[in-house]
Amino acid sequence: MYRAIAKNKRNTVFIIILFLAIIGGLGWLAAYVYQSWAILIWTVLFAGGYALFQYFMADKQAISMSGAVQVRSKADHPRLWRTVENLSITTGTPMPKVYIVNDPAPNAFATGRDPEHAIVAATTGLLDIMDDSELEGVMAHELGHVRNYDIRVSMIVFGLVVAVGFIADMFLRMAFFGRGNNQNPIVFVVGLAAMLIAPIVATVVQLAVSRQREYLADATGAMTTRHPEALARALEKLAAYGRPMRKQNSSMAHLWIADPIKPGVIDRLFATHPPIPERVERLRTMGGSF
Repeated sequence: MYRAIAKNKRNTVFIIILFLAIIGGLGWLAAYVYQSWAILIWTVLFAGGYALFQYFMADKQAISMSGAVQVRSKADHPRLWRTVENLSITTGTPMPKVYIVNDPAPNAFATGRDPEHAIVAATTGLLDIMDDSELEGVMAHELGHVRNYDIRVSMIVFGLVVAVGFIADMFLRMAFFGRGNNQNPIVFVVGLAAMLIAPIVATVVQLAVSRQREYLADATGAMTTRHPEALARALEKLAAYGRPMRKQNSSMAHLWIADPIKPGVIDRLFATHPPIPERVERLRTMGGSF
């Protein structure tokens, strides 16, 4: 697990470099097409500033988008508070802020830039259908994201994906409504193609990172509770009782323990989560080794 945490920290650096390369490439293409290298400079500065903003503010955005309400003391919701508190003590992790989302769809998420600034949230639908051991498994999974620094990777990737999409959209508008029609048409077409493809590539990278994070958090949660069967049962309930969230937002779909939007026929490529049956199988295989 410690190797996985170290790998996540390294991945943060690699992902930032990859996305800055994509953003820098978009800026270079636009600068070449429009013969203005100031575009490249401003593009990189904007992307870096936006990523920094997301690093400090993404947790607040997630809370706002989900409509979560903070549980400020044990008296507000003793069961959920006690579960998170006990897991925090067991793992030596600082007690995260605890939130509840008033939604019948069973789900949970974690966010924040590090264990000292973490947030965990559960929906009312999740609390209604999980027994105590299953709830412990789910919250151990979410604390696994915190301990593995998945939440930091997730926030940075999210911010840079949004930045790539915004910059690509801006350049496309410039292409159609701005200057540059007197440029080499081949270069112009190649530039437009790159600007169209870049957001798709960025999104696929984001989703691939998200799927691997879920497997690691499942394993971390199972090791914490020493009861992988409880998390496996919880995941099966999420599959059986899952429904779209009332407040759906694709930009934070990767944060939840189960996909809140229910992807369609191309979910293998663009799903934010690995298939639940595969996750359950891995947990039960792990359980056999305890």
